[in-house]
Amino acid sequence: MPRKKSTARPAKRAPAKTPRETEPAKIQRPFYKGSTYQSNAPVDSSLQKRFIHWVCLPEHECVPEQQVPFTENVYWRIFRIMAEFIEGFEFLSKLQREVTFFGSARTTPDSPYYKIAADLGRRCAKGGYTVITGGGPGIMEAGNKGAREGHGESVGLDIELPMQQRRNDYVTRAIGFHYFFTRKVMLSASAQAYVFFPGGFGTLDESTEMLCLVQTGKIPKSVPCIFVGKKFWQPLLDWIKGTLLKEKYIKAQDLDLIRLVDTAEEAYELIRHTSSREL
Repeated sequence: MPRKKSTARPAKRAPAKTPRETEPAKIQRPFYKGSTYQSNAPVDSSLQKRFIHWVCLPEHECVPEQQVPFTENVYWRIFRIMAEFIEGFEFLSKLQREVTFFGSARTTPDSPYYKIAADLGRRCAKGGYTVITGGGPGIMEAGNKGAREGHGESVGLDIELPMQQRRNDYVTRAIGFHYFFTRKVMLSASAQAYVFFPGGFGTLDESTEMLCLVQTGKIPKSVPCIFVGKKFWQPLLDWIKGTLLKEKYIKAQDLDLIRLVDTAEEAYELIRHTSSREL
C-alpha cells in the first residue's frame, strides 16, 4: 500500500541565542526619579540614598526630604507669612496714637539711654499715647517700663530668637513673630512717630528703612524720625552729610528728616505735635 504523507508540520527550530542574550542579567543602577521612585532591580539599599531628595535646613543640616517637618515646606512658609501679616494688622487695628521705640536689646538699666527711654515712655503714656517696642530687653524694656509706670498702653511686638529673652515683664499687650520682616512692618505700620535710641545693626537697619520710607513718601513726611543721643548719632549724621550729600546720593532737604535730640523732654515735644495715622 502506498504510504500516506504526514500532515504534521515540522517543529520550528529555536533561533540560536546571541552572545549578548546568553550573558547573565546585570544589576541596573536606578536612574534618578525622585524620592518616590522604586527600582525593580535588586539594588543595594545603601545606594538608593544617593538618589533621593535632600533638603538643607536653616541649621545647616541636610536630611532626606520625607524627614523634613511639613512646617519647613516652602508652601507652608507662605501661609505662615500671610498669617503673621493678618494677625499683626488685626492686632494693631485695636490700638490708637502709637509711638514706636527702637534701640538695642543690650542696653543695661544703668545706661543713661535706658533712663531716657523709660522717662519718654512714661511721658507718652501720661499723654495718652500707646508705646510700641520690640518687646525684648534693653531699650525696649525701658520704653515698656516707662509706659506701664505711666499707666498707659505698653505694647510688645516680639521675635523668636534663640539667644535672647523674648518678652520683657513690662508688656501689657503683645504678639509674637517668627519673621523679622513681618515684625518690622508692624512696628512701622501705624506709628505717628519713630524714636531711635542707640543700637547695633538691627537699629541701623530699622532707622535707615524708616528714613527711606519717609523720604520716598511711602510714610507721610509728617511722621518724625527722632534720634535720641547726639553723642552717639552725630558721627553717623556727619558721615551722611560728608559722604552721601557730598556725593549727591541724597538731597539737602533729606537731612531734615533726621530730628536729633538729647533728652526725653525734647523728644516728647516733637511727638506732641504729631497726629494719628490710619492703617
